[in-house]
Amino acid sequence: YASGLAPADWALCRGLFPGTLPRGIGIDVSGTVEAVGEGVTDVAVGDHVLGSSDWAGGPTGGASDHAIMNRWILVPDGLDLALAATLPMALDTAYWHLSALGLDADKSILVHGAGTTIGFTAVQIALARGMKVIATAGETYADQLRAIGAIVTTYGDGMVQRVIALNGGTVDLAIDTAPVGGVLPELIEIVGGDPKNVMTISDFAAAAELGVRSTIKDGPTERPDGLAEFAQLAAAGEFRIPIAGMYPLEDWRTALEISLGGNARGKLLLLPGATGTTA
Repeated sequence: YASGLAPADWALCRGLFPGTLPRGIGIDVSGTVEAVGEGVTDVAVGDHVLGSSDWAGGPTGGASDHAIMNRWILVPDGLDLALAATLPMALDTAYWHLSALGLDADKSILVHGAGTTIGFTAVQIALARGMKVIATAGETYADQLRAIGAIVTTYGDGMVQRVIALNGGTVDLAIDTAPVGGVLPELIEIVGGDPKNVMTISDFAAAAELGVRSTIKDGPTERPDGLAEFAQLAAAGEFRIPIAGMYPLEDWRTALEISLGGNARGKLLLLPGATGTTA
């Protein structure tokens, strides 16, 4: 039914993992099961599922009429299939990194880049675990982040002082979900000087130099799975990832160009069964 585009798609296209061509794009998938593999017993033909295409080496991705999935859960009752396709990659990435950094209810956390899909997701996860959340974001999602319970400020000059003032002191933890921007020294200052209390999902080179935790070195060895929990919350209207646009598969090039531009400001979805103009 729907497939979400993500930065990870383009990392794969650039050679993140070796594999046999052709390779598909569109890791995030929601749709209706038409066939199951040998030994699959938890879903049946006709079920609605959400999850991931076989992105590490499968022949198809979600940007196609059919996708081979290697991870899935049943779509909870009441969850729209388009909304379901926004969840897997952003939720997995945010949940894994936050779990490695620490999801302690008695701690405060700064989510830098909270206007990204992963950042917006991380804010909601941390709030759901009872953490005090300060978020840096631009105007696009600032009001929405405040509405769900985050304390929001802008990034840029004076960020360190603003965040510390808003928290009434240094923050316990910080996660960097923004594109590479040279901000890690400021995040270290915000958490009181200990780089191990900072994690980045993007600036790996600076993380190695400064001692900040990162996906490459410090991602969880056993990936905790919050997909089913937060899909249920999404079905209840208590969790969401903003959608920037939905496009029929025939308009894939338009969606691709927006995604590669890095300024989608929300999730981009391809709808293989749809025709006509973009929404």
